[in-house]
This record gives sequence, C-alpha cells and structure tokens, in this order.
Amino acid sequence: MIPVSERKLVEVCYSPGQYHLYKEKFEIAVIIDVLRATSAITTALHCGVASIIPVSTLDEAREYLGRGFIAAAERDGEVVEGFDFGNSPFAYMDPALRGKTIVLTTTNGTRAIQIASDMPTVVIGCLNNLEILCQYLIEQHKNTLIIASGWKDKVNLEDTICGGAIADALLETRKFRSDEDSTVAAKFIYRSAREHLWSFLRSSSHRRRLIKLNITRDVKYCLTLNTVPTIPILKNGALVKLEYQPKQLRANGVQV
Repeated sequence: MIPVSERKLVEVCYSPGQYHLYKEKFEIAVIIDVLRATSAITTALHCGVASIIPVSTLDEAREYLGRGFIAAAERDGEVVEGFDFGNSPFAYMDPALRGKTIVLTTTNGTRAIQIASDMPTVVIGCLNNLEILCQYLIEQHKNTLIIASGWKDKVNLEDTICGGAIADALLETRKFRSDEDSTVAAKFIYRSAREHLWSFLRSSSHRRRLIKLNITRDVKYCLTLNTVPTIPILKNGALVKLEYQPKQLRANGVQV
C-alpha cells in the first residue's frame, strides 16, 4: 500500500470562480458540466465529430461563424439566435457532423474549459463517461483537480455529485488522497445519491430550469451512466477524442 504522504491528490472544486484557489498543485484538470455541455462534447466526439473548439463568449463564436466554421451557442439553456444548435447531446449525433470541427460556447462549461486551459492536461467528464474516465485517471496517477462548471460561478448539485463520484473512485484505490473539505462533502453527497440518482436530482436548480424548456429527454440522457466510452482531451485549443484503452477494467466499476 502506498503511504498517505506519497499518494497523489484529488480534489473537487465547486465552480470555475474558485479555480485560482486550487490550481498550483495539479497536473490534470477534469471539467464537468453534466447538464449539458460536457455530456454533449463527449457524445459528439464519440459519434464522430473530429474536434470541438471551446470558446467563452458569443462574440468569439460569431467570429468563427463568419469565417465559415460550424458554430453552436447556448445561453441559459437555450440555443442562441443565429446559431443552428446549442448544447443538446442529440444534436451532435447527426451523421452529417462526422469528421467536422465545431466551435462551441455555452453558459458554463466552455468557460470552465478556458479557465483551466493552462493546466498540463485537461479532460472532459460527465456521468455518461464516468467509468472509463475514472479508470484513465487512476492509471495516470497524477494530481487531479475536478472542476465543476456549476451555474454562473455558483454550486450546482449534478456537477458536485459527478465530481464526488470521480473523487470517490480514485480515493478507493488508496493511491490518492484528499486534503479539502470540498472533496469530502462531494464524495458523501454522491454516496447519498448513487442509489437513486434521478430522484435525488429532481430538486436540483438546473434540472428545473431545463424542464421548463421542455427538454426532459436531454436531462434523462445526461443523467444516465456509462453509456459513452469516450474521453475528450484538450489539444492545441481543441477538444479531440483521447485514444485510450484501459489496461484492465475495474472489478466493480463505479458504484452507482
């Protein structure tokens, strides 16, 4: 067993606004925006989109659009006027998008990616790719910061639960340790929710926002675990599919 002092760190940061409090100690950043940006990005690359360029602002996305790029934009859960689609995972299943590069801006997720882009490695996490992502992080065995995109720099429940699930899986190996109460809290919130995830998240603020937009199908998709065995990774400013094969599958997977 690895002595505690030699274990790698894993911590959960609840919002991009807190990133500066954590960033110095870490080598890998995991960006989470369960509803819906990181779920959409993971789905897009799994379905054959070649790359996604994340940008923070609508002006940046419009500039790319004017240069002939395919561009998508979402604000407050809705597609922005002038763009064909936003951050619904189902939009990225279109076979016509295979092999294409897409520029994407969203309310929370792409901003979090940009903020953490100075990290040596940035990967994308969601509930859809939870198990393969955890296996990758365990095999990398590096100091790992899990960044929840939250909602406009505020905490949200679904990203906290996903972050807690990842942290719990890494800590269970006894190869990682945690020093922060944010990680302890996220882990135990996840453990409280894992047996009845849909019911637990029924009262979450962002789920209520999305339900009002009549996109229940998107919500159900994003809250379904281990359906997309793909890990997006940031390379030269674009998200691409990580070429990764687990050395071996975890015996019990991620408990949910």
